[in-house]
Amino acid sequence: MSEYVYGNTPTFLGAKWAVDKDERGADVVIYGVPWEGGVTWGDYTGVELGPKSMRIASARYSGYLPELDHIDVFESLSLADMGDVDIIPAEVENTMLRISSFSKDVWNKNVFPVALGGDHSITYPIVKGWSESNPGKKLGIIHLDAHYDNMNDFNGDLYARNTPFARLYEMDAVVNSSLVHAGIHGPRNKPESGKFARNAGAITRTVNEFKETNDLRALARDLYKQASKDVDAVYLSICSDVLDHAYNPGGPVDTNGLTSYELLTVIHELGKQGLCGMDFVEVYPQQDPTDFSSHLASTVILYVLAGHAERI
Repeated sequence: MSEYVYGNTPTFLGAKWAVDKDERGADVVIYGVPWEGGVTWGDYTGVELGPKSMRIASARYSGYLPELDHIDVFESLSLADMGDVDIIPAEVENTMLRISSFSKDVWNKNVFPVALGGDHSITYPIVKGWSESNPGKKLGIIHLDAHYDNMNDFNGDLYARNTPFARLYEMDAVVNSSLVHAGIHGPRNKPESGKFARNAGAITRTVNEFKETNDLRALARDLYKQASKDVDAVYLSICSDVLDHAYNPGGPVDTNGLTSYELLTVIHELGKQGLCGMDFVEVYPQQDPTDFSSHLASTVILYVLAGHAERI
């Protein structure tokens, strides 16, 4: 029998409903972060509906992936859905604190956390929660995105969706030389964004490397090698717009991105290398009458978990 997080919204991928905020022995914890801060482009909005839409779409899927040596993720890993962070609309700083607190508690359970966004600003407080849960330890980050999302602010807002990596550059727990911006492409990046990344010591790997390589898995291993240098753990953050818009109608409009095959191949290999957790952000259901991008989220997360299951 299906379990529901709220209303008609089932748990993600049929996970156990951890209504008491206890992971109950699960290997993987799913949680939603239905946060949308200030809109940075036109009327492109609705990302706070992402967790609900992704959960509903996920009800269609099993954990069986015949193309990955017939692995059934659910036979290897148990999943629990802890519901959503209780965000406060229009209260940015308080919401950031709530996300950090929730994230800190999740990592204290020694599980693999998966956050469903929400806009990309959520990655900063999630990582802050990791740092508070792991004092003195260092983190590397693989950031798969069309854009750097490293502007210092947006109209004075330090926590807008195009700023989280500027905040992460400032964190002692994050090793900037092990922060890899991968898949970067397109003219919606600002000229100063590449400069900010260079000045911070972060690494840029553009979409051309993915398109021109003859071995996507080797490329993934190289990304992981860079992100894992001089750190205790590696975190994966995926923005949907690393994909070409043809594969991501419910995401920001960016062309010349990855195909679904390219993204899935890379993230499966990353999962095999060893990650401490992940987020998947920037799904805009209101822009996507087919809910294609919400459906894609299940496969994206299952591919990472398949790699994780093969490792443990």
